[in-house]
Amino acid sequence: MPSRIAVAYFRVSTKRQGRSGLGMEAQREAVERFAEAQGFALVSTFTEVETGKGSDALETRPQLAAAIRDANLRQCPVLVAKLDRLSRDVHFISGLMRTRVPFIVTELGPDADPFMLHVYAALAEKERAMISTRTKAALAAARARGTRLGNPNGATHLRGLGNASAIEALRAGASQRAAGLAGLIDSIRAEGTTSANGIAQALNARRIATPRGGRWTARSVLNVLDRLAA
Repeated sequence: MPSRIAVAYFRVSTKRQGRSGLGMEAQREAVERFAEAQGFALVSTFTEVETGKGSDALETRPQLAAAIRDANLRQCPVLVAKLDRLSRDVHFISGLMRTRVPFIVTELGPDADPFMLHVYAALAEKERAMISTRTKAALAAARARGTRLGNPNGATHLRGLGNASAIEALRAGASQRAAGLAGLIDSIRAEGTTSANGIAQALNARRIATPRGGRWTARSVLNVLDRLAA
């Protein structure tokens, strides 16, 4: 039988993820599995669809504020699946620690004290900065090669070409754009994201448009990967 109580907090960053449950269900399973193993009874849960960016993000995350109030009244901890579900911002994590409500990050285990949370947050903040730097470098390298990473006008520049020539030009342009994205996709894979769906989400998060100027899907990523393999 559980001997302790806890409050659970879950967060996703986009409305699309909130509607689909993408990411939320994995967080719920991780927290429930941890609670069972550690003897916690979850007495309330709070779910939020909101960005975690910014050191003042608590002001825009009412469900997190509500979770803190509830845990404070019950004198119990708040359980979260991963540190980035709170924030990657060190200043924000420091602010949470000042609420005197204990936070337990299930992926870090039950013994990660506030000092360690600060350390992990600092590492996450540094990693985010490095990802941004690598993304900018990959884009700059692609532009230096003359690669167009987006083409909102479609194939309008092919007007006047014969059918066979137009098709060949489209193929050549698609192959060139795929080559320009190779370095960026490699950097995303190096961060541990290997599925087509995950790569699509990473490209969309970086605001990289598809060659037609739209959002990436798993299918469009696979098309690029097929061209690179060819």
